[in-house]
Amino acid sequence: MNAYITAAGAYLPGPPVGNDEIAARLGGVDERGDRLRRRILAANGIAKRHYALDAQGRTTELNEELAANALHAALDERGLGAADLDMLATATTQGDLLVPGFASMVHGRLGGGPMQVLSASGVCASSLAALDAAVAKVRLGDRRRAAVVGSELSSRWLRGSRFGGKPGNGGGDADAHFLRWMLSDGAGAVLVEAQPRPDRPSLRVDWVRTVSLAHANQVCMRAGMGEGTAPAAGRTWQDMGSAAAAEQAGMMLLRQDTSALGALAEAGLREFQSLAREGLIDLGKLDHVLCHYSTNAFRDIVFDQLASAGAQIDTGRWFSNLETRGNTGAASIFIALEECWRTGRFEPGQTVLLAVPESGRFTFGFAHLTCVDAEAETPAPVPVSRPVQVPPVVQRIAPQSASVQDRLAAVWQEFEQRLDQVPVMQRLAEGTATIEDYRRLLFNLRQQVADGARWISRAASNFSVELFDLRSAAIGHAAEEHRDFMMIERDYAACGGSIEDIRAGEKNIGSEALSAYMFHTASQPDPIGLLGAMFIIEGLGTGKASDWAARFKTTLGLRDDQVGFLAYHGEADDDHFAKLQAILASPRIDAAAADAIVKTAKIVARLYALQLEELDNV
Repeated sequence: MNAYITAAGAYLPGPPVGNDEIAARLGGVDERGDRLRRRILAANGIAKRHYALDAQGRTTELNEELAANALHAALDERGLGAADLDMLATATTQGDLLVPGFASMVHGRLGGGPMQVLSASGVCASSLAALDAAVAKVRLGDRRRAAVVGSELSSRWLRGSRFGGKPGNGGGDADAHFLRWMLSDGAGAVLVEAQPRPDRPSLRVDWVRTVSLAHANQVCMRAGMGEGTAPAAGRTWQDMGSAAAAEQAGMMLLRQDTSALGALAEAGLREFQSLAREGLIDLGKLDHVLCHYSTNAFRDIVFDQLASAGAQIDTGRWFSNLETRGNTGAASIFIALEECWRTGRFEPGQTVLLAVPESGRFTFGFAHLTCVDAEAETPAPVPVSRPVQVPPVVQRIAPQSASVQDRLAAVWQEFEQRLDQVPVMQRLAEGTATIEDYRRLLFNLRQQVADGARWISRAASNFSVELFDLRSAAIGHAAEEHRDFMMIERDYAACGGSIEDIRAGEKNIGSEALSAYMFHTASQPDPIGLLGAMFIIEGLGTGKASDWAARFKTTLGLRDDQVGFLAYHGEADDDHFAKLQAILASPRIDAAAADAIVKTAKIVARLYALQLEELDNV
């Protein structure tokens, strides 16, 4: 099952505020502060923004109201109501209240029926973290229709009263005043569904990736702490005895370490290049790049760095509405997407990259979308844990004229039915599996899994330079998978098994056949057919592993540390499968490649099932 963005909405409070009006709206600016304001505005390129403040600087709306208004705009554009949602994921830097979570408050404001809610916290990249969660639930078939909203009401942090409210404090804290002239208010929302909408093109979500580099960077954008770049016990706003004392100490100012912004741009470029090496991004084939950034200077650094690396991007493909909508933090990327959506910027077949750097402690979010027409789009299914009821005649027909996704779906359906007939899987489904069943499963899987990174590495070495991106993706995948068998060993030992025994074990006859076939196929020139093997193996992870882990835990009363291998792949393989989907949807999969992929998938499905049928038969 795929996930599609089927609608977008935005809400910007009040009339647009020009540069000459900001000081009067926010207040507390002296001559020095005004010079700083003009210098920052000249650099960031923002000409207009919106505030949920009246002319006297009084708050006119809540953050939850901004979010609800953007959600209503998206729902109205789709012809739906709040009652049609079964999930709401929100993102904001700071809600109106400390407790409860922002998603709960937005749900209460929005209305509708019972639904799952998620509050993604952070700064700008929290919006893509919320999108990632919604997309994952829709792909799994666990949720039918989800709404995602990013919303910010930054102006409450920017009013002159927070800076002393009088001349003399107009420019004395450059890190705090930098953000005064950067941030503004607004909300953007999208709807995520399992099918494209019938009346206009939708955006298929090919993958979403977020990564934190906090392990290597100090705090950059912060509020609620004392001097320096690292919090310390007794020196946060909650340790000050009262909110007033924290305010007096300057802890409630929103600050930005401007000296770190160059490093942020360079780190973001490295993450972009990493995605390209993995085969997730082809810069030459991207039709649109929507990037959130706080200043045009950031954009210029990226352009210069790409050009120096020999990968200059056509700036006509780059879209930002920073100049007219302002920097709205977590809302910015959805506000930009909504404008493109509303103005018909995307056409079927075009690709879209969303990119969001977050300065908080260096986090980056990326999402790759493909614009699709409902009539032409055939969703590439993510295998799900529940059986798919399809008439037998349909299961066996996969015409050569069908898309590779359709043909692989037919292979998966037949494979899933075969798995249901495997004795150990039948006992697991019935709730009669024993701890010995589980240990036998781990024991047998370990022998074959130990070979996994080896055949992937062999495949990488046999890809020609024309398929360099597949070679890079294979190398990266091998690096991620080469310790998998150790996870199985730990689970086995945690369940009472012997490490020595499992390491001395032999492959059963199904595992022998599967490993032999994988090594043989990986040894061929340009073994693109192995994408079919990955469809089956990663499909097991994303569609089966979590369910198996949960069933073994419930049936046998196991702990998390006893089902680590299955639980890990239930999460990690979502990302792997998304990468695979992007490759399968690429133009490089011609008719010959599709035939090889489907044939390999059929063989691997049969041999994998044989491996489970022949537990301990060596």
